[in-house]
Amino acid sequence: MASRSGSLRLLMLIFITWRGSMRCCAITVDPPEDLLAVLDPGRFGHLEITWRSPSSLVNLTNCHLQYQLEYFNTYKNKWEVLRTPQRTYSAQFDLSKDVQVRVFTILNGECTNNTMIKSKDYNEMVLHPPRTGIQDTEAKEFICVYYNMENLECSWRRSVKTPAGAQQRLYFWHKSLKQAVECPSYILSGGVRKGCTFMGKPLPAFTDIYICVNGSSPEGPLKPTFFSLQIQNQVKATAPDKLSLQTSSDRQLELRWENPAWKLSLQCLEWEVRHHRVGDEKIHSKPIHTESPRLTLPLSSSNERNCFKVRSRVSLHCVDHSFWSDWSHEACHPG
Repeated sequence: MASRSGSLRLLMLIFITWRGSMRCCAITVDPPEDLLAVLDPGRFGHLEITWRSPSSLVNLTNCHLQYQLEYFNTYKNKWEVLRTPQRTYSAQFDLSKDVQVRVFTILNGECTNNTMIKSKDYNEMVLHPPRTGIQDTEAKEFICVYYNMENLECSWRRSVKTPAGAQQRLYFWHKSLKQAVECPSYILSGGVRKGCTFMGKPLPAFTDIYICVNGSSPEGPLKPTFFSLQIQNQVKATAPDKLSLQTSSDRQLELRWENPAWKLSLQCLEWEVRHHRVGDEKIHSKPIHTESPRLTLPLSSSNERNCFKVRSRVSLHCVDHSFWSDWSHEACHPG
């Protein structure tokens, strides 16, 4: 009898749990309403995204209301997903590409029996930015290099379809600026703008910098193009110098070098050594990861002449991307 009584209590508990689950799942969760995006033209695709709670849930009590926002990051080419109790969110978009945003409603709390429920449907918005400017006149091969963490230079190539007499301009914006600012000093080639230098105008590190290159011509405006970067990921260190070779009594060859005027810890640098035997067509390169700018190699028993060069870059342990420096001068043994 005790066993039968226990079985009945278990069945009743399962039934109560099932009924609670049915009450939970009977709630219909509608998507948010009135999804809008307001563009700030002075900040290159800075969109303020807003929405309203679904009207069907206005009078709902004992419930925690959240939203799942999904948008396509046009700079990283991937979908970003986040959850927030707010009804507004700011994001940056490349204005030469479509803007895609969608938002779901999420309920949790006593009203759902503490079960999280997400709306099956979502509110979606797709904006097609106006295609302005003469076709195929946008800046080509845009690149920015932060030389030794002292001077940022950005350069580009003019399109072959750019009309004669056209004038290109670079503007940039980051969160510390109220509005976009024009390039402080253009780099010229034959009287034509081919780049911008920020010498004496430091930009913040670990901050998204948004850049637009546009322009005008006698035939009409040039097609704008947009870029995003963080300057610490654009560093090109100065080439190592004072490369020296020294032999030891135990037939070891020690290489030493310096990185001039480097501002950060040497732990953020890595080096590559290029070894070349004179008379040998084969080039041997050996990447080195060390906190100390030196390398010890076994000395060859032959009388071959061995020559070395060194270059450096910021380690990927400290940044997401960096450029190799130029090669140092060559040092050889025997000298």
